[in-house]
Amino acid sequence: MAKEPQLGIALSRRVFTLGLAGMMGGCANVHRSARPAQTFEHQSVTDLRYESMVDHGVHIPALDLSKISRGLLRDDIPFRSSFHPSTIVVNIAARRLYLIESDNRAIRYSVGVGREEALNFYGRAVVGRKEIWPRWTPTRNMIERMPRYAAYADGMPGGLGNPLGARALYLYRDGADTQFRIHGTNEPSTIGSAVSSGCIRLFNHDIIDLFGRVKVGATVEVLQHGTAQNA
Repeated sequence: MAKEPQLGIALSRRVFTLGLAGMMGGCANVHRSARPAQTFEHQSVTDLRYESMVDHGVHIPALDLSKISRGLLRDDIPFRSSFHPSTIVVNIAARRLYLIESDNRAIRYSVGVGREEALNFYGRAVVGRKEIWPRWTPTRNMIERMPRYAAYADGMPGGLGNPLGARALYLYRDGADTQFRIHGTNEPSTIGSAVSSGCIRLFNHDIIDLFGRVKVGATVEVLQHGTAQNA
């Protein structure tokens, strides 16, 4: 297997300002953006990691691997960086999330990013809390743009139709909720792309895997414009 291009970035240790300006909070997909056509490799072998499963009483269907590029599936890869083990590194430009392991390795996940929210969040945060099948509440701005969301002003219960998917990691700074989440999705076709609204979403199978490996208090580094170089 070819080595993963490494992140050639030295991230400043100061706290970055957060330019969210109340745009997000809900982390939902409001409008899907147009995306270039993709050529998918035919998946002739079932991937056991993405088979159907029952999770806390909810049936999660298998991913249709005939419509998903193998390059979007999670992998354990060689990865050199200056980040400490157990750090989550999100590369917005590359649409990838890395969980740093020891011995110059990482678990790589593919993500979908919000065209607005994800481009206004960068720097360091911590996982302040974790939720299984989290409740989703749209922001006031979302309800104004999409009046049908008013039905969920008091929150949408967790489930397959919930935009946050099977799990959510809530990012905090200085003890305060940033309203930025790493979460699952009810639209697996958006993974690897940017849509008009949302935070950082993974396949439900992947967010369950990440959730089980990450503890509250884990460091998260969000990089907007990483420069890749070969290891």
